[in-house]
Amino acid sequence: MKLRLIILLLCAVNLLSAQQKPTQKWLDQKYSMFIHFGLYSAYGGVYNGKRVEKGYSEQIQSFAGIFSDWYGNTAKEFNPTKWNADEIVALAKQARMRSIVITSKHHDGFCMYHSKYTKYNIVDATPYKRDLMKELADACKRGGVDFAVYYSLIDWNFPQAYPISSHNADPITPEHHEFNKKQVEEIMTNYGLISEIWFDMGSLTAEQSKELYEIVNRLQPQCMISGRLGNNQVDFSVMADNEYPDYQMVTPWQTAASMFNETWGYRSWQERGEVNVKAAEKLKSLAQVIGHGGNYLLNIGPKGDGSVVDFEREVLVKMGKWINRNQEAIYATQGNPLPESNQFCEITTKDNALYLHMCYPSKEIELKNISGTIDNLTILSNGKPVSYKQNKRNNSITVYYDTNNWTDDEFFPVLKLQFKGQYTIHPKNIVSSSKDNLTPENATAGFGHSSLDYYCGYKSLVSYTWNFLSRKKDFTPTIFFTENNIGKNLTLTTDEGSQNITLTPTSSKVVKPAPETLKWGSIYTKSGKGVFGTLEEEGQEVVDLNDNTGKEKWEKVKDFRYGEKLEMDLKRSGSVLFLQEIESTINQSIAVEVGGGNGVYILLNGKYITAHCLPEKPEYQKEIVILSLKKGKNQLLIKYFNRFADKLNYSLKPLDEWTIYEMKLSPFKLDSGHKHSFSIKEQNPDSKVSPLRMNNIEIVWK
Repeated sequence: MKLRLIILLLCAVNLLSAQQKPTQKWLDQKYSMFIHFGLYSAYGGVYNGKRVEKGYSEQIQSFAGIFSDWYGNTAKEFNPTKWNADEIVALAKQARMRSIVITSKHHDGFCMYHSKYTKYNIVDATPYKRDLMKELADACKRGGVDFAVYYSLIDWNFPQAYPISSHNADPITPEHHEFNKKQVEEIMTNYGLISEIWFDMGSLTAEQSKELYEIVNRLQPQCMISGRLGNNQVDFSVMADNEYPDYQMVTPWQTAASMFNETWGYRSWQERGEVNVKAAEKLKSLAQVIGHGGNYLLNIGPKGDGSVVDFEREVLVKMGKWINRNQEAIYATQGNPLPESNQFCEITTKDNALYLHMCYPSKEIELKNISGTIDNLTILSNGKPVSYKQNKRNNSITVYYDTNNWTDDEFFPVLKLQFKGQYTIHPKNIVSSSKDNLTPENATAGFGHSSLDYYCGYKSLVSYTWNFLSRKKDFTPTIFFTENNIGKNLTLTTDEGSQNITLTPTSSKVVKPAPETLKWGSIYTKSGKGVFGTLEEEGQEVVDLNDNTGKEKWEKVKDFRYGEKLEMDLKRSGSVLFLQEIESTINQSIAVEVGGGNGVYILLNGKYITAHCLPEKPEYQKEIVILSLKKGKNQLLIKYFNRFADKLNYSLKPLDEWTIYEMKLSPFKLDSGHKHSFSIKEQNPDSKVSPLRMNNIEIVWK
């Protein structure tokens, strides 16, 4: 009985710890070191005396077509005697990095630690004979730097894994999955506290992802797990390589950046350029990431002998000096609180201050939608005052650019805007009258970054928040929605609390637009590119269909068969775009039925409507999408993504009529002020980054 009680208590402690994720320490660290180091480092991007220019150098085995036994024989000579774990930790600290993530095993399957499940590791297979990863873990502990690991979910050495492919996102065989589980368990057991595990590649089943997540969570309850584990088993999302989002996310995320976009592993012939130019580039990237609320993971690729490339060392040291002067604006900050990004600077915030990272300065910079009593505006690194003007009528602050004051900063200055007490952010969209309904168009969207695997990463809308004015004591909403959302479980929140509801119609009505107000124009198509979430047309109010500068050209579709389920030969992980022109004589809402496969991403006049890439992996599904047309010409753009099927099934059907369902809710209490907020999110989503898919919602309130 006593043993049973102890086990229950341990389970409770583990559960409590797991609920603490994301850890505040991980959120606050902001800047960390990535290390790509392995057998591939010995090649330095060269095979048989020739440069291997295709692909990343850490994948040279694949891109150079090296036989597995020839590649494996490299281990017999791999002896990185110049590796010094304490010096690596010292460099990270000099660069002001808060953690180190090292490749425990990359795609080639060679382990940089002593694995008991394969002899293909640095202790058993090389003359080095030392557990390099253990030395780094111990050095991190001594140096007060968090230790973390990268682990490739694919393995070109494991006999029962899928062979090398062009995309590195093959399924994981049952035998390979068992091997991965054992290795992840030994890493989580034998190397002390691990702050994060950076899974990579492969296309796992939902059950495989869940099992690996649970192993990590059981053994290291506070270890943050990267979204590249797949199937939205995620503690933090990982953007595509060297991707810098221009929107705020409401879930934890990270950008991993290589020193050079061409490679992560050591490349002896890499054109490196000037140290100052590279340091400035990476500091601006750091500012962009933390200004949007993320963490920045910057990579180095040591040589085959274990030494750090001099250029990379110098870049990190240069960056560290700048960061040391401006660290207050980096660590433990939050992203830009303003409702809009600023084209001239990146912004972070902490306590009662804004920090303006002047990456792209102009003669003057206007900060909008903010008010408060300003204490001072200074250059953070030297305390010199900076001129400004505050306009309290329109809630704006103008900062004046004066280069004469900024000579102390080698790259760019950070300005500290200190307020006396709290500052106030004024939402860009405020619903000011009960005559205005709450719609996705006047909401603030909350985004995460969702991923079933590497190729399925995309911008996922997870919540809507509205700001409105009312002096009433309560708020009684009526929700209107389409059949897609019947049975959806939602959490609705206002100033004074939340309600959980299930969307259940209490009445309905049929909507029919006037046909004479609409003209369906031509439909165009072109091939898509990149991962699912890559859509260059997002943000373009008008797409120039005659632009021939890009590789892919828009072509008019002849005799498109609206409403039919169509089929297209499209390779896996391929995509295709369709753009439909619609002309409306008035501002109005219409509906279309969109049919697609696993991934669908929809824009209207360049604005995000919805996107989803579903774990059920459907070959075909249909949904109603309501479009708020403006008077004049409109462009509906749909990206269809084929991740898993042999062919793409798709359709588009303009609806002559559709049904709107209604549900009346009980009142929500409001606080004593006249400015309020109202938000919706899914009640129990499969993941914190699962798409809400409530883009057809409309809320009437009184």
